[in-house]
Amino acid sequence: MYQQFFGLNKAPFKITPDPDFFFSGSNRGAVLEALLYAVSRCEGIVKVVGEVGSGKTMLCRMLEHELPADCEIVYLANPRLNPEEILHAIAVELELAVPKVASKVEVMRVLHRYLLDKHAHNKRVVMFVEEAQAMDIETLEEIRMLSNLETTQNKLLQIVLFGQPELNDKLAIHEIRQLQERITYAF
Repeated sequence: MYQQFFGLNKAPFKITPDPDFFFSGSNRGAVLEALLYAVSRCEGIVKVVGEVGSGKTMLCRMLEHELPADCEIVYLANPRLNPEEILHAIAVELELAVPKVASKVEVMRVLHRYLLDKHAHNKRVVMFVEEAQAMDIETLEEIRMLSNLETTQNKLLQIVLFGQPELNDKLAIHEIRQLQERITYAF
């Protein structure tokens, strides 16, 4: 009914975030600009924390939409993966030819070569992790290890963690304090 009244060609209040209806007011536009800046720096890990329904997924979609064409996106929506599964999930997202039975070391080797090749061609790979607060400590540690993939001057994989406030609690755990140190921008 309101679509017709307001002359809209699609429903604006769906449960699935639609970038066409992004509202930059209430500081959302400034946060998106800051995220774009943070990702463009290719330094460390970026963290976005907010309550349920605060617009994290919309920011993730907008960030993906606004990043330049030289960025390849890896989108992980299922955080309940063990360390080996997360590496395979990344390989699948990047369409890398990695057998399902490949070891963690083999997957990491293929991934590292792929990232080096992208870097050599002035392309970047950005990984978005949704619902990061639901990740196991071991998987978060694997994320930290992925941040070790670098040249002498640049990170090869930019990582953006999106999560609820429980992510901050998890990152405060002593066993993964190294991950907290790798977070260069937090929103």
